[in-house]
Amino acid sequence: METEETNICEIEISRDDDIKRVIAQHPCYSKEAQHKFGRIHLAVAPKCNIQCNYCDRKFDCVNESRPGVTSEVLAPQEALEKTRQVLKDYPFIKVVGIAGPGDPLANDATFETLELIKNEFPDVTLCLSTNGLALPEKLPDLLRIGVTTLTVTLNAIDPEIEAQLIGHISYHGKIYRGIEAAEIMVKNQLEGIRLAVEAGLVVKVNTVLVPGINDKHIIEVAKKINELGVFIMNVMPLICQAKFADREPPSPSECKAVQNECEPYVQQMRHCRQCRSDAFGLIGQDLSQMSEERRNVIKLDMEKKMHPDEKA
Repeated sequence: METEETNICEIEISRDDDIKRVIAQHPCYSKEAQHKFGRIHLAVAPKCNIQCNYCDRKFDCVNESRPGVTSEVLAPQEALEKTRQVLKDYPFIKVVGIAGPGDPLANDATFETLELIKNEFPDVTLCLSTNGLALPEKLPDLLRIGVTTLTVTLNAIDPEIEAQLIGHISYHGKIYRGIEAAEIMVKNQLEGIRLAVEAGLVVKVNTVLVPGINDKHIIEVAKKINELGVFIMNVMPLICQAKFADREPPSPSECKAVQNECEPYVQQMRHCRQCRSDAFGLIGQDLSQMSEERRNVIKLDMEKKMHPDEKA
């Protein structure tokens, strides 16, 4: 005879299996998946609710691979049509995400787009990247739509340090600067991450390594997100632009040293390429910036990898 406890156990096992599948097919969350599965970023979110001192969203160059860069901003219906075509042509893409070029949670188009995608492609993994300022209040919408993986950029948990990394925030119709802005920012980020993990989302934290500001502090971020149950951490080197254009970026060895220091507390993502807001394909192979001929070569190569037993 089935009991309520048995049913709960079965539901939990099923959910664990779903989470394992999502991680196994997400190129940012699994180092093995990066070679087999791809993602598409839909650039539908141009507005941002904060100004980071290292962020510049004004320029688009085919040679740039960095957050905030896109060739065009799509309307939700355009994003759906693009997704249809990309998933048809490149079935190895399993993740549909929104990562900008602004903050997705500051744009109504984000939620409209995700709903359109989920209604037509219920089996894809929906992913979203955010600075976390609006995360506590927007999380119910993400859960309702079916987002399962979430990236939050968390550069500091000390407001004194965070205040050196942001120019201002726009929160509930008011502009905040300095320590006041940083305190609101850190509080909302940590609360949003806590709630997201408790709700069952698989959470990744991005941390931009800025020498001379947060380089000695990132270990404290790692310890904190370990307490919160974050799945993986991505320590990203500063790209020197905007107000930080004259700063020195960290060397690869400096980044590696910080990653090694944080590894005991939270798994480290070491294969990030700081993707554009309109990237699609495998990590490190942005099909959006390739010729049709080159895309076809990659398409055929991936088909062989996905179906190795099929004869040509």
